[in-house]
Amino acid sequence: MSKKLTSREKDYSKWYNELVVEANLAENSAVRGCMVIKPYGYSIWEKMQAQLDKRFKETGHENAYFPLFVPKSLFEAEEKNAEGFAKECAVVTHYRLKTDPEDASKLIVDPEAKLEEELVVRPTSEAIIWNTYKGWVQSYRDLPILINQWANVVRWEMRTRLFLRTAEFLWQEGHTAHATKQEALAETEQMNNVYAEFAENFMAIPVIKGKKTDSERFAGAEETYCIEALMQDGKALQAGTSHFLGQNFAKAFDVKFASKEGDLQHVWSTSWGVSTRLMGALIMTHSDDQGLVLPPKLAPIQVVIVPIYRGEEQLAQISEVANRLASELREQGVSVKYDDRDTHKPGWKFAQYELQGVPVRLAIGPKDLEKGSVELARRDTLTKEFVSQVEVVDKVKALMGEIQEHLFNKAKAFRDNHITEVETFDEFKEVLKAKGGFISAHWDGTPETENKIKELTKATIRCIPFEGNKEEGKCVLTGEKSKQRVLFAKAY
Repeated sequence: MSKKLTSREKDYSKWYNELVVEANLAENSAVRGCMVIKPYGYSIWEKMQAQLDKRFKETGHENAYFPLFVPKSLFEAEEKNAEGFAKECAVVTHYRLKTDPEDASKLIVDPEAKLEEELVVRPTSEAIIWNTYKGWVQSYRDLPILINQWANVVRWEMRTRLFLRTAEFLWQEGHTAHATKQEALAETEQMNNVYAEFAENFMAIPVIKGKKTDSERFAGAEETYCIEALMQDGKALQAGTSHFLGQNFAKAFDVKFASKEGDLQHVWSTSWGVSTRLMGALIMTHSDDQGLVLPPKLAPIQVVIVPIYRGEEQLAQISEVANRLASELREQGVSVKYDDRDTHKPGWKFAQYELQGVPVRLAIGPKDLEKGSVELARRDTLTKEFVSQVEVVDKVKALMGEIQEHLFNKAKAFRDNHITEVETFDEFKEVLKAKGGFISAHWDGTPETENKIKELTKATIRCIPFEGNKEEGKCVLTGEKSKQRVLFAKAY
Protein backbone atom coordinates (compact mmCIF):
# COMPACT_ATOMS: atom_id res chain seq x y z
CA MET A 1 0.00 0.00 0.00
CA SER A 2 1.17 3.54 -0.71
CA LYS A 3 2.59 5.62 2.12
CA LYS A 4 0.42 7.98 4.16
CA LEU A 5 0.33 11.46 2.67
CA THR A 6 1.65 14.55 4.41
CA SER A 7 -1.19 16.63 5.85
CA ARG A 8 -2.34 19.57 3.73
CA GLU A 9 -2.27 21.85 6.76
CA LYS A 10 1.27 20.81 7.64
CA ASP A 11 2.81 21.25 4.18
CA TYR A 12 0.48 21.88 1.25
CA SER A 13 3.21 21.77 -1.38
CA LYS A 14 4.61 18.48 -0.10
CA TRP A 15 1.09 17.01 0.13
CA TYR A 16 0.44 17.95 -3.50
CA ASN A 17 3.69 16.48 -4.81
CA GLU A 18 3.24 13.25 -2.84
CA LEU A 19 -0.36 12.86 -4.03
CA VAL A 20 0.54 13.25 -7.71
CA VAL A 21 3.18 10.52 -7.40
CA GLU A 22 1.40 8.14 -5.00
CA ALA A 23 -1.89 8.25 -6.93
CA ASN A 24 0.03 7.21 -10.07
CA LEU A 25 -0.80 10.40 -11.95
CA ALA A 26 2.70 11.51 -12.98
CA GLU A 27 6.35 11.51 -12.01
CA ASN A 28 9.48 13.48 -12.78
CA SER A 29 11.42 12.31 -15.83
CA ALA A 30 15.11 12.03 -16.65
CA VAL A 31 14.77 15.38 -18.43
CA ARG A 32 15.02 18.17 -15.88
CA GLY A 33 11.71 20.00 -15.51
CA CYS A 34 9.73 17.50 -17.61
CA MET A 35 7.22 14.91 -16.46
CA VAL A 36 5.99 11.47 -17.36
CA ILE A 37 2.20 11.36 -17.28
CA LYS A 38 1.30 7.85 -16.15
CA PRO A 39 -1.66 5.89 -17.55
CA TYR A 40 -4.07 6.77 -14.72
CA GLY A 41 -3.22 10.47 -14.96
CA TYR A 42 -3.36 10.41 -18.75
CA SER A 43 -6.78 8.75 -18.69
CA ILE A 44 -8.12 11.76 -16.75
CA TRP A 45 -6.52 14.11 -19.29
CA GLU A 46 -8.11 12.07 -22.10
CA LYS A 47 -11.56 12.60 -20.55
CA MET A 48 -10.85 16.33 -20.35
CA GLN A 49 -9.72 16.30 -23.98
CA ALA A 50 -12.82 14.44 -25.12
CA GLN A 51 -15.23 16.85 -23.47
CA LEU A 52 -13.39 19.97 -24.60
CA ASP A 53 -12.94 18.63 -28.13
CA LYS A 54 -16.69 17.96 -28.31
CA ARG A 55 -17.38 21.56 -27.32
CA PHE A 56 -14.90 22.96 -29.81
CA LYS A 57 -16.51 21.03 -32.65
CA GLU A 58 -19.99 22.03 -31.52
CA THR A 59 -18.89 25.67 -31.88
CA GLY A 60 -17.65 25.08 -35.44
CA HIS A 61 -13.95 24.46 -34.90
CA GLU A 62 -11.82 21.86 -36.65
CA ASN A 63 -8.61 20.17 -35.48
CA ALA A 64 -5.33 20.51 -37.36
CA TYR A 65 -1.66 20.14 -36.58
CA PHE A 66 1.27 22.51 -37.12
CA PRO A 67 5.05 21.99 -36.78
CA LEU A 68 6.84 21.84 -33.45
CA PHE A 69 9.67 24.00 -34.84
CA VAL A 70 9.35 27.68 -35.71
CA PRO A 71 12.01 29.45 -37.80
CA LYS A 72 13.51 32.21 -35.66
CA SER A 73 12.71 34.87 -38.27
CA LEU A 74 9.00 33.97 -38.10
CA PHE A 75 9.06 33.94 -34.33
CA GLU A 76 10.50 37.47 -34.36
CA ALA A 77 7.82 38.82 -36.71
CA GLU A 78 5.38 39.86 -33.97
CA GLU A 79 7.62 41.82 -31.62
CA LYS A 80 5.53 41.74 -28.44
CA ASN A 81 4.94 38.00 -28.72
CA ALA A 82 8.61 37.31 -29.37
CA GLU A 83 9.72 39.52 -26.50
CA GLY A 84 7.18 37.96 -24.13
CA PHE A 85 8.37 34.40 -24.69
CA ALA A 86 12.06 34.94 -25.52
CA LYS A 87 13.41 34.02 -22.08
CA GLU A 88 11.55 30.67 -22.11
CA CYS A 89 12.56 29.50 -25.59
CA ALA A 90 14.53 26.38 -26.39
CA VAL A 91 16.45 26.77 -29.66
CA VAL A 92 17.69 24.13 -32.13
CA THR A 93 21.00 25.12 -33.75
CA HIS A 94 22.31 21.81 -35.20
CA TYR A 95 20.74 18.79 -36.84
CA ARG A 96 23.29 16.03 -36.34
CA LEU A 97 25.56 14.35 -33.78
CA LYS A 98 28.74 12.44 -34.46
CA THR A 99 31.12 10.17 -32.57
CA ASP A 100 33.68 12.00 -30.44
CA PRO A 101 37.09 11.30 -32.06
CA GLU A 102 38.69 11.26 -28.59
CA ASP A 103 36.10 8.90 -27.03
CA ALA A 104 34.12 6.57 -29.32
CA SER A 105 31.56 5.92 -26.57
CA LYS A 106 30.37 9.55 -26.65
CA LEU A 107 28.51 11.71 -29.13
CA ILE A 108 29.18 15.36 -29.84
CA VAL A 109 27.42 17.99 -31.91
CA ASP A 110 28.68 17.94 -35.49
CA PRO A 111 29.93 21.51 -36.11
CA GLU A 112 29.38 21.03 -39.84
CA ALA A 113 25.67 20.36 -39.27
CA LYS A 114 24.77 23.87 -38.18
CA LEU A 115 21.31 24.98 -39.34
CA GLU A 116 21.13 27.87 -41.79
CA GLU A 117 18.44 29.36 -39.58
CA GLU A 118 17.91 28.51 -35.92
CA LEU A 119 14.59 26.91 -34.98
CA VAL A 120 12.58 27.83 -31.88
CA VAL A 121 10.81 24.91 -30.21
CA ARG A 122 7.30 26.29 -30.02
CA PRO A 123 6.33 27.96 -26.74
CA THR A 124 3.09 28.85 -28.53
CA SER A 125 2.12 28.55 -32.20
CA GLU A 126 0.91 31.97 -33.37
CA ALA A 127 3.96 32.57 -35.57
CA ILE A 128 3.93 29.33 -37.54
CA ILE A 129 0.14 29.32 -37.80
CA TRP A 130 -0.19 32.90 -39.05
CA ASN A 131 2.55 32.36 -41.58
CA THR A 132 0.44 29.41 -42.80
CA TYR A 133 -2.83 31.37 -42.78
CA LYS A 134 -1.28 33.85 -45.19
CA GLY A 135 -1.59 31.20 -47.90
CA TRP A 136 -5.13 30.26 -46.88
CA VAL A 137 -6.78 33.68 -46.99
CA GLN A 138 -7.44 35.73 -50.12
CA SER A 139 -11.12 36.66 -49.90
CA TYR A 140 -13.85 37.21 -47.32
CA ARG A 141 -15.19 33.87 -48.57
CA ASP A 142 -12.20 32.16 -46.90
CA LEU A 143 -13.23 33.47 -43.48
CA PRO A 144 -13.69 32.66 -40.71
CA ILE A 145 -10.90 30.13 -40.11
CA LEU A 146 -11.70 28.20 -36.93
CA ILE A 147 -8.79 25.90 -36.08
CA ASN A 148 -7.76 24.09 -32.90
CA GLN A 149 -4.67 21.98 -32.35
CA TRP A 150 -3.88 19.47 -29.60
CA ALA A 151 -0.14 19.63 -29.07
CA ASN A 152 2.83 19.93 -26.74
CA VAL A 153 4.78 23.12 -26.14
CA VAL A 154 8.09 23.92 -24.46
CA ARG A 155 8.66 26.81 -22.07
CA TRP A 156 11.98 26.54 -20.29
CA GLU A 157 10.81 26.99 -16.71
CA MET A 158 13.44 27.11 -13.97
CA ARG A 159 11.12 26.22 -11.07
CA THR A 160 8.86 23.34 -11.96
CA ARG A 161 6.06 21.38 -10.32
CA LEU A 162 4.22 18.40 -11.78
CA PHE A 163 1.26 19.51 -13.92
CA LEU A 164 1.36 23.11 -12.66
CA ARG A 165 4.57 24.27 -14.30
CA THR A 166 6.80 22.05 -16.42
CA ALA A 167 9.28 22.72 -19.22
CA GLU A 168 7.10 20.70 -21.61
CA PHE A 169 3.35 20.36 -21.25
CA LEU A 170 0.31 19.28 -23.22
CA TRP A 171 -2.42 21.66 -24.24
CA GLN A 172 -4.82 22.75 -26.91
CA GLU A 173 -4.53 26.06 -28.69
CA GLY A 174 -7.23 27.57 -30.84
CA HIS A 175 -6.30 30.07 -33.55
CA THR A 176 -9.06 31.81 -35.46
CA ALA A 177 -9.23 34.43 -38.22
CA HIS A 178 -12.23 36.72 -38.82
CA ALA A 179 -13.41 39.41 -41.20
CA THR A 180 -14.46 41.87 -38.48
CA LYS A 181 -13.41 43.02 -35.04
CA GLN A 182 -16.88 42.23 -33.70
CA GLU A 183 -16.65 38.59 -34.86
CA ALA A 184 -13.23 38.16 -33.24
CA LEU A 185 -14.39 39.69 -29.95
CA ALA A 186 -17.45 37.43 -29.94
CA GLU A 187 -15.17 34.42 -30.53
CA THR A 188 -12.91 35.45 -27.65
CA GLU A 189 -15.86 35.70 -25.28
CA GLN A 190 -17.45 32.49 -26.57
CA MET A 191 -14.35 30.38 -25.93
CA ASN A 192 -13.84 31.84 -22.46
CA ASN A 193 -17.43 30.83 -21.73
CA VAL A 194 -16.75 27.32 -23.08
CA TYR A 195 -13.85 26.97 -20.65
CA ALA A 196 -15.94 28.24 -17.74
CA GLU A 197 -18.79 25.85 -18.52
CA PHE A 198 -16.39 22.91 -18.75
CA ALA A 199 -14.62 23.82 -15.50
CA GLU A 200 -17.85 24.13 -13.57
CA ASN A 201 -19.96 21.34 -15.07
CA PHE A 202 -17.27 18.68 -15.57
CA MET A 203 -14.43 19.56 -13.24
CA ALA A 204 -16.81 20.81 -10.51
CA ILE A 205 -14.55 23.86 -10.13
CA PRO A 206 -16.26 27.25 -9.70
CA VAL A 207 -14.50 29.97 -11.67
CA ILE A 208 -14.61 33.74 -12.00
CA LYS A 209 -14.67 35.15 -15.52
CA GLY A 210 -12.89 38.39 -16.22
CA LYS A 211 -10.15 40.08 -18.18
CA LYS A 212 -6.47 40.56 -17.42
CA THR A 213 -4.76 43.87 -16.80
CA ASP A 214 -2.38 45.21 -19.45
CA SER A 215 0.67 43.83 -17.65
CA GLU A 216 -0.88 40.36 -17.22
CA ARG A 217 -2.34 39.90 -20.70
CA PHE A 218 -0.88 37.52 -23.31
CA ALA A 219 2.12 38.88 -25.21
CA GLY A 220 0.79 40.22 -28.52
CA ALA A 221 -2.86 40.42 -27.45
CA GLU A 222 -5.09 43.48 -27.17
CA GLU A 223 -7.30 41.79 -24.55
CA THR A 224 -6.99 38.58 -22.55
CA TYR A 225 -10.10 37.04 -21.02
CA CYS A 226 -9.62 34.41 -18.33
CA ILE A 227 -11.20 32.07 -15.84
CA GLU A 228 -9.71 32.12 -12.34
CA ALA A 229 -10.14 29.37 -9.74
CA LEU A 230 -9.24 29.22 -6.06
CA MET A 231 -7.30 26.32 -4.57
CA GLN A 232 -7.69 24.98 -1.02
CA ASP A 233 -4.54 26.73 0.19
CA GLY A 234 -6.02 30.12 -0.70
CA LYS A 235 -3.97 30.64 -3.85
CA ALA A 236 -5.51 31.40 -7.22
CA LEU A 237 -4.91 29.40 -10.37
CA GLN A 238 -5.46 30.66 -13.91
CA ALA A 239 -7.48 27.83 -15.43
CA GLY A 240 -7.90 29.08 -18.99
CA THR A 241 -7.34 32.11 -21.23
CA SER A 242 -8.87 33.47 -24.42
CA HIS A 243 -7.10 36.27 -26.30
CA PHE A 244 -8.36 38.94 -28.67
CA LEU A 245 -5.30 39.55 -30.85
CA GLY A 246 -6.76 42.38 -32.91
CA GLN A 247 -4.90 42.65 -36.22
CA ASN A 248 -1.43 42.34 -34.68
CA PHE A 249 -0.50 38.97 -36.13
CA ALA A 250 -2.29 39.65 -39.42
CA LYS A 251 -0.15 42.76 -39.88
CA ALA A 252 3.04 41.00 -38.77
CA PHE A 253 2.50 38.25 -41.36
CA ASP A 254 0.63 40.37 -43.93
CA VAL A 255 -2.57 38.29 -43.86
CA LYS A 256 -5.12 40.27 -45.88
CA PHE A 257 -8.44 39.52 -47.53
CA ALA A 258 -10.54 41.14 -50.24
CA SER A 259 -13.73 42.37 -48.59
CA LYS A 260 -17.20 42.29 -50.18
CA GLU A 261 -16.58 45.87 -51.22
CA GLY A 262 -13.39 44.84 -52.97
CA ASP A 263 -10.79 46.54 -50.75
CA LEU A 264 -7.95 44.72 -48.98
CA GLN A 265 -8.12 44.46 -45.19
CA HIS A 266 -6.11 42.72 -42.50
CA VAL A 267 -8.00 39.93 -40.76
CA TRP A 268 -8.90 39.97 -37.05
CA SER A 269 -7.73 37.12 -34.86
CA THR A 270 -8.01 35.23 -31.59
CA SER A 271 -6.16 32.49 -29.76
CA TRP A 272 -7.22 30.51 -26.70
CA GLY A 273 -5.98 27.54 -24.69
CA VAL A 274 -6.00 25.30 -21.65
CA SER A 275 -3.32 22.83 -20.63
CA THR A 276 -2.44 19.92 -18.35
CA ARG A 277 -2.33 22.61 -15.65
CA LEU A 278 -6.03 21.73 -15.33
CA MET A 279 -4.89 18.47 -13.76
CA GLY A 280 -3.28 20.47 -10.99
CA ALA A 281 -6.45 22.51 -10.54
CA LEU A 282 -8.52 19.34 -10.29
CA ILE A 283 -6.23 17.87 -7.63
CA MET A 284 -5.96 21.00 -5.50
CA THR A 285 -9.65 21.91 -5.60
CA HIS A 286 -11.15 18.65 -4.33
CA SER A 287 -8.57 16.30 -2.83
CA ASP A 288 -7.93 15.61 0.87
CA ASP A 289 -5.38 14.02 3.18
CA GLN A 290 -6.54 10.54 2.11
CA GLY A 291 -5.73 11.27 -1.53
CA LEU A 292 -7.36 12.23 -4.78
CA VAL A 293 -11.04 13.15 -4.99
CA LEU A 294 -12.47 13.05 -8.51
CA PRO A 295 -15.79 14.32 -9.84
CA PRO A 296 -17.61 11.37 -11.47
CA LYS A 297 -17.69 13.01 -14.92
CA LEU A 298 -13.87 12.93 -15.08
CA ALA A 299 -13.15 9.77 -13.10
CA PRO A 300 -11.59 7.01 -15.27
CA ILE A 301 -13.19 4.48 -12.92
CA GLN A 302 -16.49 5.67 -11.45
CA VAL A 303 -17.21 2.51 -9.46
CA VAL A 304 -14.88 -0.21 -8.20
CA ILE A 305 -16.21 -3.51 -6.89
CA VAL A 306 -14.02 -5.36 -4.39
CA PRO A 307 -14.77 -8.96 -3.34
CA ILE A 308 -14.09 -10.11 0.24
CA TYR A 309 -13.72 -13.86 0.29
CA ARG A 310 -11.97 -16.98 1.48
CA GLY A 311 -11.42 -19.64 -1.10
CA GLU A 312 -12.35 -20.09 -4.72
CA GLU A 313 -15.92 -21.16 -3.99
CA GLN A 314 -16.79 -17.90 -2.20
CA LEU A 315 -15.04 -15.90 -4.92
CA ALA A 316 -17.09 -17.64 -7.60
CA GLN A 317 -20.35 -16.86 -5.78
CA ILE A 318 -19.40 -13.22 -5.21
CA SER A 319 -18.14 -12.84 -8.80
CA GLU A 320 -21.52 -13.94 -10.15
CA VAL A 321 -23.19 -11.06 -8.30
CA ALA A 322 -20.38 -8.58 -8.97
CA ASN A 323 -20.26 -9.25 -12.70
CA ARG A 324 -24.03 -8.90 -12.95
CA LEU A 325 -23.96 -5.54 -11.11
CA ALA A 326 -21.03 -4.37 -13.23
CA SER A 327 -22.89 -5.23 -16.41
CA GLU A 328 -26.05 -3.42 -15.26
CA LEU A 329 -24.05 -0.34 -14.26
CA ARG A 330 -22.25 -0.23 -17.60
CA GLU A 331 -25.63 -0.36 -19.34
CA GLN A 332 -26.44 2.82 -17.40
CA GLY A 333 -23.28 4.48 -18.70
CA VAL A 334 -21.26 4.04 -15.50
CA SER A 335 -17.63 2.91 -15.82
CA VAL A 336 -16.87 -0.04 -13.53
CA LYS A 337 -13.84 -2.05 -12.49
CA TYR A 338 -14.21 -5.42 -10.77
CA ASP A 339 -10.96 -6.00 -8.91
CA ASP A 340 -10.80 -9.73 -8.18
CA ARG A 341 -7.01 -9.91 -8.12
CA ASP A 342 -5.63 -12.35 -5.57
CA THR A 343 -2.31 -10.49 -5.34
CA HIS A 344 -3.61 -7.85 -2.92
CA LYS A 345 -5.88 -8.00 0.13
CA PRO A 346 -9.17 -6.06 0.28
CA GLY A 347 -7.75 -3.53 2.77
CA TRP A 348 -4.93 -2.65 0.38
CA LYS A 349 -7.42 -2.23 -2.45
CA PHE A 350 -9.70 -0.01 -0.34
CA ALA A 351 -6.80 2.29 0.50
CA GLN A 352 -5.50 2.38 -3.09
CA TYR A 353 -8.84 3.26 -4.70
CA GLU A 354 -9.45 5.85 -1.99
CA LEU A 355 -6.03 7.34 -2.79
CA GLN A 356 -6.88 7.37 -6.51
CA GLY A 357 -10.21 9.09 -5.96
CA VAL A 358 -12.64 6.48 -7.32
CA PRO A 359 -16.04 8.08 -6.52
CA VAL A 360 -17.87 4.93 -5.35
CA ARG A 361 -16.59 1.65 -3.92
CA LEU A 362 -18.76 -1.45 -3.59
CA ALA A 363 -17.61 -4.31 -1.34
CA ILE A 364 -19.25 -7.74 -1.40
CA GLY A 365 -18.52 -10.50 1.11
CA PRO A 366 -20.20 -13.79 2.16
CA LYS A 367 -22.52 -12.03 4.62
CA ASP A 368 -23.59 -9.62 1.89
CA LEU A 369 -24.55 -12.60 -0.27
CA GLU A 370 -26.71 -13.95 2.54
CA LYS A 371 -28.40 -10.58 3.12
CA GLY A 372 -28.65 -9.63 -0.56
CA SER A 373 -26.75 -6.41 0.07
CA VAL A 374 -23.50 -4.64 -0.76
CA GLU A 375 -21.41 -2.15 1.20
CA LEU A 376 -21.30 1.22 -0.59
CA ALA A 377 -18.59 3.78 0.24
CA ARG A 378 -18.54 7.35 -1.09
CA ARG A 379 -15.13 8.89 -1.71
CA ASP A 380 -16.29 12.52 -1.40
CA THR A 381 -17.80 12.16 2.08
CA LEU A 382 -15.91 9.02 3.24
CA THR A 383 -19.26 7.59 4.39
CA LYS A 384 -20.46 3.97 4.13
CA GLU A 385 -23.85 2.31 4.00
CA PHE A 386 -25.37 -1.05 3.15
CA VAL A 387 -27.62 -1.10 0.09
CA SER A 388 -29.83 -3.84 -1.31
CA GLN A 389 -28.43 -5.54 -4.41
CA VAL A 390 -31.77 -4.86 -6.05
CA GLU A 391 -31.48 -1.12 -5.46
CA VAL A 392 -27.74 -0.55 -5.77
CA VAL A 393 -27.62 0.14 -9.53
CA ASP A 394 -30.24 2.90 -9.29
CA LYS A 395 -28.55 4.19 -6.14
CA VAL A 396 -25.13 4.40 -7.81
CA LYS A 397 -26.56 5.99 -10.95
CA ALA A 398 -28.15 8.73 -8.85
CA LEU A 399 -24.97 9.15 -6.82
CA MET A 400 -22.98 10.10 -9.91
CA GLY A 401 -24.94 13.35 -10.21
CA GLU A 402 -25.16 13.84 -6.44
CA ILE A 403 -21.40 13.56 -5.92
CA GLN A 404 -20.69 15.84 -8.88
CA GLU A 405 -23.03 18.48 -7.44
CA HIS A 406 -21.70 18.07 -3.90
CA LEU A 407 -18.10 18.63 -5.00
CA PHE A 408 -19.02 21.77 -6.93
CA ASN A 409 -21.09 23.20 -4.08
CA LYS A 410 -18.35 22.45 -1.55
CA ALA A 411 -15.72 24.16 -3.71
CA LYS A 412 -18.02 27.11 -4.40
CA ALA A 413 -18.78 27.60 -0.70
CA PHE A 414 -15.04 27.63 0.01
CA ARG A 415 -14.38 30.05 -2.84
CA ASP A 416 -17.22 32.41 -1.86
CA ASN A 417 -16.07 32.39 1.77
CA HIS A 418 -12.61 33.41 0.58
CA ILE A 419 -13.59 36.50 -1.41
CA THR A 420 -13.02 39.40 0.95
CA GLU A 421 -13.72 43.06 0.27
CA VAL A 422 -11.20 45.49 1.79
CA GLU A 423 -10.98 49.27 1.87
CA THR A 424 -7.47 49.94 3.19
CA PHE A 425 -4.03 48.57 2.46
CA ASP A 426 -3.63 47.48 6.07
CA GLU A 427 -6.80 45.38 5.69
CA PHE A 428 -5.43 44.05 2.40
CA LYS A 429 -2.21 42.83 4.01
CA GLU A 430 -3.97 41.37 7.04
CA VAL A 431 -6.48 39.36 4.97
CA LEU A 432 -3.74 38.14 2.67
CA LYS A 433 -1.69 36.92 5.64
CA ALA A 434 -4.45 35.49 7.84
CA LYS A 435 -7.02 34.22 5.37
CA GLY A 436 -5.76 34.28 1.79
CA GLY A 437 -8.09 33.79 -1.13
CA PHE A 438 -9.35 36.51 -3.43
CA ILE A 439 -9.17 40.07 -2.15
CA SER A 440 -11.70 42.40 -3.74
CA ALA A 441 -10.18 45.87 -3.71
CA HIS A 442 -10.15 49.12 -5.62
CA TRP A 443 -7.19 49.87 -7.90
CA ASP A 444 -6.40 53.14 -9.64
CA GLY A 445 -5.77 51.44 -13.00
CA THR A 446 -2.06 52.20 -13.26
CA PRO A 447 0.65 49.57 -13.82
CA GLU A 448 2.83 51.42 -11.27
CA THR A 449 0.34 50.74 -8.48
CA GLU A 450 -0.21 47.18 -9.67
CA ASN A 451 3.54 46.52 -9.61
CA LYS A 452 4.00 48.20 -6.22
CA ILE A 453 1.32 46.03 -4.61
CA LYS A 454 2.93 42.95 -6.14
CA GLU A 455 6.34 44.04 -4.85
CA LEU A 456 5.01 44.63 -1.32
CA THR A 457 2.73 41.59 -0.97
CA LYS A 458 3.45 39.13 -3.85
CA ALA A 459 -0.25 39.38 -4.71
CA THR A 460 -1.24 40.08 -8.30
CA ILE A 461 -4.44 41.21 -9.98
CA ARG A 462 -5.94 37.94 -11.09
CA CYS A 463 -8.69 39.54 -13.14
CA ILE A 464 -11.02 42.45 -13.59
CA PRO A 465 -14.32 40.55 -13.10
CA PHE A 466 -17.05 40.79 -15.72
CA GLU A 467 -19.66 40.45 -12.97
CA GLY A 468 -19.78 41.62 -9.39
CA ASN A 469 -19.26 44.86 -7.51
CA LYS A 470 -18.97 47.67 -10.08
CA GLU A 471 -19.18 50.68 -7.76
CA GLU A 472 -16.54 53.40 -7.93
CA GLY A 473 -14.19 53.94 -5.04
CA LYS A 474 -10.65 54.83 -4.00
CA CYS A 475 -7.54 52.77 -4.72
CA VAL A 476 -6.53 50.63 -1.78
CA LEU A 477 -2.90 51.80 -2.06
CA THR A 478 -2.88 55.33 -3.50
CA GLY A 479 -6.34 56.66 -2.63
CA GLU A 480 -6.85 57.72 -6.26
CA LYS A 481 -10.16 57.19 -8.07
CA SER A 482 -11.10 53.63 -9.07
CA LYS A 483 -13.79 52.57 -11.54
CA GLN A 484 -14.50 49.16 -9.95
CA ARG A 485 -13.11 46.50 -7.69
CA VAL A 486 -10.63 43.95 -9.03
CA LEU A 487 -9.54 40.61 -7.58
CA PHE A 488 -6.07 40.23 -6.09
CA ALA A 489 -4.52 36.98 -4.87
CA LYS A 490 -1.30 35.10 -4.55
CA ALA A 491 -1.24 32.63 -7.41
CA TYR A 492 0.35 29.56 -8.94
